[in-house]
Formats: sequence, C-alpha cells, structure tokens
Amino acid sequence: MKSVYFVRHGQTLWNVENKICGATDIPLTELGHSQAVETGKRILEEGIQADEILYSPLVRAAETARHISEITGIPAREESRLKEQCFGKWEATPRDSREFFEAKGEFCCRYEGGESMLQLAQRIYNLLDEIREDPEDKTYILVAHNGISRVVHSYFYEMTNAEFAVFGVENCAVLRYEFK
Repeated sequence: MKSVYFVRHGQTLWNVENKICGATDIPLTELGHSQAVETGKRILEEGIQADEILYSPLVRAAETARHISEITGIPAREESRLKEQCFGKWEATPRDSREFFEAKGEFCCRYEGGESMLQLAQRIYNLLDEIREDPEDKTYILVAHNGISRVVHSYFYEMTNAEFAVFGVENCAVLRYEFK
C-alpha cells in the first residue's frame, strides 16, 4: 500500500516563546537543528524508505529537510504548497490565546490578511491527490508545519471541527499515512 510520511520542522524561537509562526519565516534554534539531525538518524534506524523529501519553502522546514536529506541520502526539493498557513493578524501573537482558538474554528475566515483553512486545505489536498495518483508510485517525506499536519491528518482520517482545531504534532515528529 502506498504511503507518505509527514515530519514537522524542528524547534524555532517562536515555538519556545509560544508565538504563532504561520507564514513568518522564523529560523530553527540550535535545538531545532539537533532535532532535525536526530530525525534523520531515526529515519535511517527505522528503515523508512522514501524516494524524495518535499519541503516547505520556509527556512525552518527547509533546514530540517536539508539535515534529513544529508543524513539519509534521500533527495529533497522545495514544494511551495507545503508553506504554512498565513494566519494574518494572528502571526507573532500567543499561540494559546482564547481569541485565536476561537478564530481557528472559522474555516472560511482569512484572519484579516491571511489564508482561510479552506484555502489551505485545497492546496494540501491537491498535493496529496497528486501523490496518490502518481503512476511512478513514489514514497515521499513531507517536511512542513503544524498547521499543515492538521490538514494532512484530516485527508486520511475523519475529524470533527473541534478535533481539527486542537490537532498538532511535536517538533520533528514523524507520522506515516497510507493511501487507500
């Protein structure tokens, strides 16, 4: 059965400061670089076989993918559709604010200058559809962001709006999904 792997980028300063990164280009911390290196080693140790790494153009994901690629030898290329959701006015604000949590429940809302959940889902679902339908039957590792992880998870599993809003993965978590 064809599968795809998802890896969230390593730690950033804004992760430490509990700020929403979104489409703001925030680099990895030293710990984030170490997490990415360890993730590459874990991928090797677990025998995860992939043909290519696709990564978000934001530096935190690009650097994570670079580390993984260098360690595993899996070629990597940028995929612009994996860029994190632009949260508009919410970027750089506290991640756990009640106002932001309530705003995430509004799937059509563009967050005053940002991108709606529906727009985000369209580009990620389109990418996953292309991967699923690819006649070359390649296995990919997608290196991206927490917001992207929600949409990827919702592509493979039924989720309520509440489950979607709170879903997230740790920095450098590795998740496997199977296409049906």
